[in-house]
Amino acid sequence: MIADKTYEPVQPLRLAFLGLGTMGAPMAAHLLKAGHHVTVYNRTRAKADAWLAELGNPPHARVANTPRDAAYGADIVLSCVGNDKDLAEVATGPEGGFLSMDRGTLWVDHTTTSAQIARDLAALGKVKGITFIDAPVSGGNLGAINGVLTVMCGGEQEAFDRAAPVLKAYARAVTRLGEPGAGQLAKMVNQICVAGVVQSLAEALAFGQKAGLDMHKVIEVISQGAASSWQMANRGPTMVDDRFDFGFAVDWMRKDLGLCFDEARRQGAALPVTEQIDAYYAEVQAMGGGRWDTSSLIRRLR
Repeated sequence: MIADKTYEPVQPLRLAFLGLGTMGAPMAAHLLKAGHHVTVYNRTRAKADAWLAELGNPPHARVANTPRDAAYGADIVLSCVGNDKDLAEVATGPEGGFLSMDRGTLWVDHTTTSAQIARDLAALGKVKGITFIDAPVSGGNLGAINGVLTVMCGGEQEAFDRAAPVLKAYARAVTRLGEPGAGQLAKMVNQICVAGVVQSLAEALAFGQKAGLDMHKVIEVISQGAASSWQMANRGPTMVDDRFDFGFAVDWMRKDLGLCFDEARRQGAALPVTEQIDAYYAEVQAMGGGRWDTSSLIRRLR
């Protein structure tokens, strides 16, 4: 489930982790390995039970039936769910975590959402004495497994200072970027950049293949120069081999880009290239590739 990692010594805390999907499952496992007491919740209970069994049913971990149960008595509640609606449900729904959290506790959300729901939950939390931090991540499933995610945070400085040592169990970079919502805005910047890099890489590799080049050798050479990127190093070879059964899915990327477009309209910002790439991703979905990795953009060029 997770790679070996050396964890910084921390005071064990009572943590709740809501959402054991592709990202959440390894993140929660890192928290447990770091020495914390972790209660988990997942919408599908069987998935949470399987997570616990895979880790050997450790004594400092348990499965809760509801977010409210998971959050009860926790020092920090962490979440990594699907979208704005899912986050609102686990936080403020009939069995939401906000209902059982003590004053002075923290909620750290790793879901990629709109900046507005982050601001709304931060405001509601303030009324209840709960501090909310929006903390979307970058690095994909491999980053979560290896404990080397990048975390972009929005929230109060004092709360960030309390949360950061905990988040380092699965991150190599944890940065506060401003007030509530700033983390989500930074993640939008990240996704806009990723979309552009993947499309240009897809065009370059397809061009080289049509020209008859050994593209594995080409990648090896040019990755040592100015064209190098994480996408080239980690997805270039698999794009050449036509493999897309891993990583960040096209469906998720389109959800994220939709958030970017909504925010761009509010800000009066232009995203013409990103809009075109989103249309390309729609073509990939029409090909049956909604669950393919985002690097599958190259498929439409073949």
